Amino acid sequence: MALPWLRWAVIARRHPSALLLTVQLAGILLYPLMETAPGGRAIFGAFGILVLALALWVVNRGPTSLWVALLLAVPSVILSLLAAALGNVHLQIVAHLLESALYFYTAGSLTAYMLQDHRVTSDELYAAGATFTLLAWGFAFAFSVCQQWYPGSFIAAVHPEQPRTWMELLFLSFSLLSGVGLSDIVPVQPQARALVMLEQFAGVMYIALVVSRLIGLTTLKMSGRKDL
Repeated sequence: MALPWLRWAVIARRHPSALLLTVQLAGILLYPLMETAPGGRAIFGAFGILVLALALWVVNRGPTSLWVALLLAVPSVILSLLAAALGNVHLQIVAHLLESALYFYTAGSLTAYMLQDHRVTSDELYAAGATFTLLAWGFAFAFSVCQQWYPGSFIAAVHPEQPRTWMELLFLSFSLLSGVGLSDIVPVQPQARALVMLEQFAGVMYIALVVSRLIGLTTLKMSGRKDL
């Protein structure tokens, strides 16, 4: 009975990017339930700690420094727990700021990992997806900090006077990063619009530089096999 679990553990060890990507995608389905369920804030916090732990694991496999990630992750977890226990909004803002920085750093680590050689492995393909979700999460946390610092930064058709929920900000982030622009969330403050423009630029450059490179190397590898 233990053999299937052992097999999955080996796969996870070989492909940490795949595990991170799976957890991130699962979060998209779970976040709406967390927002409405009793104790949803505690569940959201626990899930966030899990994602941070996986992000640290991924960074440890890449060419960047794990210490930088730890300096961002550990205070973030502590401040998140204190903010939840004390109900302190200011601590939550700092925690979100650190989480945003950690996600960006992890995305940079995965990008460096994908660009460090001219081979395309299966883990690097998973890393491409994980990097996209990390960027989306990083900007969503940045949006959260922005609307705390500058109330009314984002409005929507539904309850425009209220702050946007985490799911709304994450939806906006995915819409901008993918380039589809299909979102009912609108940035109205200059600071929010500046962040939106930065994410639009990041999305275009990620596809142009990273994704296109992986596709090109994969195509070249397949062509070489056909020639043989």
